Amino acid sequence: MKKYIKRIGILSVLFLALWSCEDTAEFGNLAAPENLVISNTVQGVDSANPNGDGTGIVNFTAEASNAISYKYIFSDGSSASSATGVLQKRFSSNGVNTYQVTVLANGTGGLSISKTIEVTVFSDFSDPVTVEKLTGGSTKTWYWAAAEPGHLGVGQNDANADNNFYPNYYAAAPFEKAGSPTSSCLYDNELKFTLDGNNIKFELNNHGKTFFNKDFLGIVGGSGDDGCYDYNPGGQKNVLLGPSSSVVTQNPLANEETTGTEMTFSDNGFMGYYIGQSTYEILSITDTKMVVRAVMGGNASLAWYHTFSTSPPTQGGGDDYTNLVWSDDFNTDGAPDATKWGYDLGNNNGWGNSELQNYTNTANNVIVQGGSLKITAKAESLGGFNYTSARLKSEGKFDFKYGKVEFRAKLPTGGGTWPALWMLGSNYSTNPWPGCGEIDVMEQKGNVPNVILGTLHYPGHSGGNGNSASTTVPTASSDFHIYKVIWSPNTIKFYVDDTVYHSYTNTSDSPFNANFFLIMNVAMGGTFGGTVAPGFTQSTMEVDYVKVYQ
Repeated sequence: MKKYIKRIGILSVLFLALWSCEDTAEFGNLAAPENLVISNTVQGVDSANPNGDGTGIVNFTAEASNAISYKYIFSDGSSASSATGVLQKRFSSNGVNTYQVTVLANGTGGLSISKTIEVTVFSDFSDPVTVEKLTGGSTKTWYWAAAEPGHLGVGQNDANADNNFYPNYYAAAPFEKAGSPTSSCLYDNELKFTLDGNNIKFELNNHGKTFFNKDFLGIVGGSGDDGCYDYNPGGQKNVLLGPSSSVVTQNPLANEETTGTEMTFSDNGFMGYYIGQSTYEILSITDTKMVVRAVMGGNASLAWYHTFSTSPPTQGGGDDYTNLVWSDDFNTDGAPDATKWGYDLGNNNGWGNSELQNYTNTANNVIVQGGSLKITAKAESLGGFNYTSARLKSEGKFDFKYGKVEFRAKLPTGGGTWPALWMLGSNYSTNPWPGCGEIDVMEQKGNVPNVILGTLHYPGHSGGNGNSASTTVPTASSDFHIYKVIWSPNTIKFYVDDTVYHSYTNTSDSPFNANFFLIMNVAMGGTFGGTVAPGFTQSTMEVDYVKVYQ
């Protein structure tokens, strides 16, 4: 029965086709377009500029008998329609480039013919203002402006001038993508632009995870809705700036809503959210904020909007870190938790400060006992040095960027002791101190008891020239106190208990915008600790807990 019905359908279609060929009174003449001719004029061609004046503008004319409309398809991925066959196109890739141009001449009843030509054109685009703001003249890192409404959004991509320059379909709420492991990787993106001579380089550090639009999940073998997947963005890319020819530039508000400049990334580069596109129009850019627009790959009716800032996204404004992300309460007697702490050992040429101790990892100098960590400096000979102690570090086990750090501790006594609770930039091996930065949450000199110092070291502020302040704590060695730092993209503030005594204004070019790890130690003597008191035998720093909030 199904085969019989199918044959009836085929015969019906053939009958209608024969009938329509014989009687065209209702449908009109179905003659196909013929004799398609395409001509072009590159703007500014002369003997000195055989490929044009650098604007990249080409004027096209297509003519064919029986044609009622024309469509141009360009090898740069764009297309445009023209009722008359006349069209002006701006090619944006810098230098002399050859493009394929295919024209479809459309007739009645859907009949059409096509023809392809090549055009060679020179484009010499320059936007020094955007280059400076994008790169800062050398290197600048951008982040998602997650605190702003609409930092990620989507809207229509058509000629409707009232709606084609903002995300009128969907705009993300502040930190909307932070609440789910399937999307939170977006806010980890670091987008670095570097000016290399006259060239712009780009590198996306996504920490191994890319937020994919659902239409492109086949690339990573995923399915379902948008999500974070393991994906390498592929290292450094070249960035080409050129004039934009988007629908935004063509609407009456263009001068207000776009810079008119677009950037194209080589080798399928993209700006954090994978939408199958490597070209982004810069709608606006300042020294600290950038808004871009990109037509979604494979779906030219949609445009995505991204807003970036030079300040990393910090939920809670930088001074309200309440989510406990890492801690050690030292409640299990014995050696410190090896999953959280490692050690620096030996003397290492006095650790740059002429220190007198030899660090060990033995229970003689470091042990968890009675609910606290105990680091004990002792007067004993080892390896050619007269004192032993311990230095614990979370390097390779835990590091972080921005947050609230708390050490609850009771300090040692005795001239020459130098207890410290501090942090060091994780990139110190490739960016040597002080370039990597150092945050001394608490330091004390046993020779100046009960005076607590909070100090930052960075280029121009190394050694005794650290950015430092002090406060007096009369019971620092007899009672536990909380030594705390609240570290944000904007400030670093030092506290004892809940009283702030030192504040530093963080800037985008400081080393305090990268990951740091934790260190706890008791040093002896040296350029800071000073003279060891005669008769010193031993003294202990006790740490009740260490907590990190973000």
